Amino acid sequence: MLPTAVVTGASRGLGAHLARHLGAAGHPVCVNYRTDPDGAARVVDDVTGAGGSAIAVQADVTVEADVRRLVATAEERLGPVGVLVANATGPQPTATVAEVTWRQYLDQLEPFVLSPTLLVQAALGSMRGLGGGRVLLIGSDLADRADPGWSAYVAAKKAQVGLVKVWAKELGADRITVNLVQPGWIPVERHAGADVDGYRAEVPLGRMGEPADLAAVVTFLASAAAGFVTGQVLSVNGGHTI
Repeated sequence: MLPTAVVTGASRGLGAHLARHLGAAGHPVCVNYRTDPDGAARVVDDVTGAGGSAIAVQADVTVEADVRRLVATAEERLGPVGVLVANATGPQPTATVAEVTWRQYLDQLEPFVLSPTLLVQAALGSMRGLGGGRVLLIGSDLADRADPGWSAYVAAKKAQVGLVKVWAKELGADRITVNLVQPGWIPVERHAGADVDGYRAEVPLGRMGEPADLAAVVTFLASAAAGFVTGQVLSVNGGHTI
């Protein structure tokens, strides 16, 4: 039996697709959500309807007590946690250097740096007990594109690059791999009606990314086949940042 996967921010958007794909691959899946129980329940129904195992757990993954409860509930109801997918995000307002505040930096650092740290700390015992594990952070290729107005977001996403490299070295002896996946713009429900023509024209492969593109890479990195891949930053963007 494959280890339990915890996917944060999985009630909708890319997180929901990641949870479904991991469930289809055979992982019991803990679908984390903060404010959308109905969406999380639909993802659970999709996974279980396809023959998999899944539960939904509400938690604010920037709060330590919530994270510990999330992982403990997943372990109790589904089995030891061997896969963490840190996908949860929050609002992403833009601000120029003349306008940005320290609070705006913290608003990005909390979901993208604090939350993954809390998740790894909460699941480390399970992963060591299993003899290994997979930690996957979902980043963004904006970290490389560096668009004006995005300094707070880019700073936090660039911080993730450092996290995965340090953690990969620290946790390698435990056979825990740590990787960062950086998608480009992959339209989901909240982008309905958005004009994608200009962005698509800049993508060498000539199309927008699809959730399945990201999910396939994440599912591979969560698998036994990726046991010798760690400390890596993988862009899933059709070559947009070449």
